[in-house]
Amino acid sequence: MVTERTTGLQKAQVQLVQQEKLSMLGQLVAGVAHEMNNPISCIISNIHPAQEYIADLTHVLQLCQENYSQLPPVIQNAIAQTDLDFLLEDLPKLLNSMQVSTERIKEISVSLRNFARTDTSVKVKFDLHEGLEDTLLILRHRFKGLGQRPEIKVVRKYASLPKVECYPGQLNQVFMNLIANAVDALEDVWQQGKRVNDSLAINIFTEMSSPGYVTIRIADNGIGMTDEVRQEIFNYLFTTKTVGKGTGLGLAIAYQIVVEKHGGAMKVNSILNQGTEFAIMLPL
Repeated sequence: MVTERTTGLQKAQVQLVQQEKLSMLGQLVAGVAHEMNNPISCIISNIHPAQEYIADLTHVLQLCQENYSQLPPVIQNAIAQTDLDFLLEDLPKLLNSMQVSTERIKEISVSLRNFARTDTSVKVKFDLHEGLEDTLLILRHRFKGLGQRPEIKVVRKYASLPKVECYPGQLNQVFMNLIANAVDALEDVWQQGKRVNDSLAINIFTEMSSPGYVTIRIADNGIGMTDEVRQEIFNYLFTTKTVGKGTGLGLAIAYQIVVEKHGGAMKVNSILNQGTEFAIMLPL
């Protein structure tokens, strides 16, 4: 009886922590995305007119050079000092690069807003691939090579899936936790020198499984885990990470979201020093 009460209390604590964590994350990320969106929208809307203005100015300067072979010495000196020909050639390229970068920031802003959805009161139709892509975009900086560690390759194999009735913000939190853990496992295996000559990879697969269910598989070729760890991995406060790096809540919360909130299932398969795969089964 005491054990059952303790387990129930722990689950309630995990649920409260999860709800508070998701609420705070949603407010923070939505606020950041909103603050990013306004100035970036202003820049994007002004780049095109700036390109047109510069094109007009370039045309006028070229006409002056073509029709006035003998310019005053002061203008000739200014042209030489500014390397005018290079400037006129490079300036449009510079603006194009700025446009690409601002559009990229705009995409990140949209992904942040999508990721931080806090619609916890009612389930809505949701494209799981959209959630996965938003999560990957937010975590992209962690896939880049770091020092001697090579880039982490992300391989996607998406099936054609219908939208799923779910809580998008909560599922995005699950995706974030699993993919971030996969990166940690790959960094660990690299630091231990067990993948020096092999590529580091995260594989994400989606498929229709049993009737009325979809499955998302997130696999890595990282450090893996023992059978003993695998049996404990979803337990409250259990972690194999060092102090300050892991809380023991992430996978427990993810399991609760999938199983209790969505009526799904969550399984893990792992081989020590070979890799780990998490499988999420969700009802449509």
